Amino acid sequence: MTALNTLVPYQAQPVPLLLTPGPLTTSPAVKRTMLIDHGTWDDEYKALTETVRQELLSVAQAPAADYTTILMQGSGTFAVEAALGTAVPQDGVLLIAMNGAYGRRMGQIADYYNIVHVDLEFAEDEPVTREKVLTVLDDHPEVTHFATVHCETTTGILNPIDAIIPAVHARGVVTIVDAMSSFGGVPIDTAALGLDYLISSSNKCIQGVPGFGFIIANRTALARTEGNARSLSLDLYDQNQSFDQQHGKWRFTSPTHVLYAFHQALQELAAEGGVPARFARYTRSEQQLRQGMLALGYAPVIAEADQSPIITSFKYPSAAFDFHAFYAYLKDRGFIIYPGKVSTIDSFRIGNIGEVYTGDIQQLLRWIKTYSTVRVQSGRKID
Repeated sequence: MTALNTLVPYQAQPVPLLLTPGPLTTSPAVKRTMLIDHGTWDDEYKALTETVRQELLSVAQAPAADYTTILMQGSGTFAVEAALGTAVPQDGVLLIAMNGAYGRRMGQIADYYNIVHVDLEFAEDEPVTREKVLTVLDDHPEVTHFATVHCETTTGILNPIDAIIPAVHARGVVTIVDAMSSFGGVPIDTAALGLDYLISSSNKCIQGVPGFGFIIANRTALARTEGNARSLSLDLYDQNQSFDQQHGKWRFTSPTHVLYAFHQALQELAAEGGVPARFARYTRSEQQLRQGMLALGYAPVIAEADQSPIITSFKYPSAAFDFHAFYAYLKDRGFIIYPGKVSTIDSFRIGNIGEVYTGDIQQLLRWIKTYSTVRVQSGRKID
């Protein structure tokens, strides 16, 4: 029996909480919707697809006269690849502002598609800035498209798209934002920003399950992309045409169970009070987590002013810290966290999104306090 089990008896939760940036812990009602099978050609299912498309426009603050929602099978990266591969024409030039793994992934996609791109790189703990973006645009007048990540889950940093996107849009550059882990949890006024493409997925702040991504696209910008796509299945233009012309019909086999779960999650978002209420809940959890971890000797990677409420990165408290033992200890007690993704700092990440509340964060902090206290006292690895 370990020192910890002797010191503090515990009973593991039967279903662990995912303190991760998606997949995340979903509600019982979301889970129950997936117990029924559905057909992809069924009129009810097609009608539900159309309902979801319209509800997402409302969440995005994107008027239906100017914007459309395109659902795309696969993970969030599929949706990002579809957006870049469709939006940027053969003779286009893409500026990518990146400060983490998901910005760099955009660069990888551009390479695969032979898209000419200019990379504006920031440190992983440094936010993208309006001034540097505009300077690069001045230096590269050939740029036709601009892309960046809103919440870079490499660290949890929140890039200031409210300051950046309108200035880029004013120059006539097509704007693309990967809002994968922020959409539905951080307010975004798509129309007011002048966003042309906003990308997210079903298993993030809307609190659904993995299975599809989606793109909120400006209709005028999308109309110019016919024939651009380098992929059959990831062609946003054709996918949207199918939805619009066939009243909600996906071109290829779609994740039926996931769509029903997502629709339930949208209803739960509305019942909670919409994005502002969810943003407030996530923010309370992040602040509680941040302050509690600081008190226990775990320093955040990102400055508080740049921190998102989505996921928080923490530095290892010492060179001897064993993340795998820490992870296993918390998992045994009902909490699953994430390893770090920062390339230059030994770190780990804890998410605040999903069906997670301040009481859950409080219990997590109790277990981390116990682990940290006994680890220091015993001077050895803890099981």
